Amino acid sequence: MPFTAADLPAAQHLAGTLARSLSFLSEVDAGETTVSAEDSQGVRHRVFCDLPLDGGRRCVRRVEHDGDCASRRRR
Repeated sequence: MPFTAADLPAAQHLAGTLARSLSFLSEVDAGETTVSAEDSQGVRHRVFCDLPLDGGRRCVRRVEHDGDCASRRRR
């Protein structure tokens, strides 16, 4: 979905918020969310870490997060 953001962190934040808000839909895989610049659409920047964890779950924290991966979002 095309949208405009001031910079990469703002784009990642908006895309992450949209992905989480739509994650109730089985068709949405929030872990695969990426953003790219309009003039460089082949260069994608991940929004979520999405590394595999024990038990078949995946990390739901933002890409390049501090600390350990987590299967649930920290508040």
